[in-house]
Amino acid sequence: MLDAPSHDLDRATVQKAYGGWAPIYDALCGPVFLIGRKAAVKAARQVGGKVLEIGVGTGLSFPDYDETTEVTGIDITEPMLARARRKLETGRYPHIRDIRIMDAHNLEFEDASFNVVVAQFVITLVADPERVLDEAARVLRPGGEIVLMSHLYSEQGIGAAIERWVAQRTRAIGLRPEFPFSRLVRWAETRSDIELAERRDLGPLYSLVRFRKLG
Repeated sequence: MLDAPSHDLDRATVQKAYGGWAPIYDALCGPVFLIGRKAAVKAARQVGGKVLEIGVGTGLSFPDYDETTEVTGIDITEPMLARARRKLETGRYPHIRDIRIMDAHNLEFEDASFNVVVAQFVITLVADPERVLDEAARVLRPGGEIVLMSHLYSEQGIGAAIERWVAQRTRAIGLRPEFPFSRLVRWAETRSDIELAERRDLGPLYSLVRFRKLG
């Protein structure tokens, strides 16, 4: 019998896991996430203006932004942000305006503060994805976009079976391979101010999902 899909990850698990990943994160995940990362930032740059990056981590995406954007990054894992701060200290990324420890479930920003909210490889890992998306929508200006980059559950066939099996065994290291796209769609359907703008699969590892705020 196949294992059932796992539940959402809790904050303590994610903080512990990514605190441990921090020293090797760039070397290990940089090459794996390269195509997806660049696609997400390209989508953000096409909107331009003020960008909030949720789960900015070690700042892997810093070089992908440019002067068309003004980026604020947040994360809940201090060891990851410490590495991002060291990148900022080089002075090579003037478009990165601020990075802060902050929980995406309770964003400490005013309504309609950003043109784009980006979450790369994050939305499948948070304790309450719908709450995080609600907060992203709250701080987004009308006409702005939420840009998600994540691995999404295959939902059927051998790929889904493998992802369910892996999911039961990788929670402790902060991975969630069986998060369904349908859950994102259902969230958007609960809101009159959000529409799905795009889902684009970038190979078997990850998908780009864009939501637009109406108004």
